[in-house]
Amino acid sequence: MSVVVVRRALILALVGLGLGLGAAPARSELPAELKTRVEAYQKKMIEWAAHPSMVKAVKDANAASPVMTNSRWDDLPDTDPAVKATISGPVSDQLKKWEEDKNINKLFLRDGKGQVVAASSRAFLYNAANRPHVAAALKGQAFHAQEIKPDPATQVKSVQVAVPVLDGGKPIGVLNAAVTAN
Repeated sequence: MSVVVVRRALILALVGLGLGLGAAPARSELPAELKTRVEAYQKKMIEWAAHPSMVKAVKDANAASPVMTNSRWDDLPDTDPAVKATISGPVSDQLKKWEEDKNINKLFLRDGKGQVVAASSRAFLYNAANRPHVAAALKGQAFHAQEIKPDPATQVKSVQVAVPVLDGGKPIGVLNAAVTAN
């Protein structure tokens, strides 16, 4: 097992327990200023998710049948073509541009199964369909967490936000982000 896989497994386990790496316990209610910022980003993300390039990328991904599991994803080096494909190209470039203001510390586009289509940086989980924020968006609901936790991919204290990518009013994918808490 590679060092990267062990590190990711450890971080995932700690975050799952709410411990993070030196993180304060999760809070049940967001401070007013942060809640306002999170809600503003959620509104921006709804607009971004409707961008024709995002909708097309998700539709194309939904038409394909990628064979990837989270454990296989963990084993891939950053130089693998499958990893590079998610962080390069016009859609990933657009995600990186939207992330430039640094109030967002990651931005991922996911297909209808919760699998990464494009990203501003390497996704910690290839398939995040079982995460509450992604699961809600896959059902067509915009979602933001009510607590601050270290993001599993960046370890930055954040609030998870996800919005559906819609086609004809039906959810076909997800745009998810981590809004920086500080």
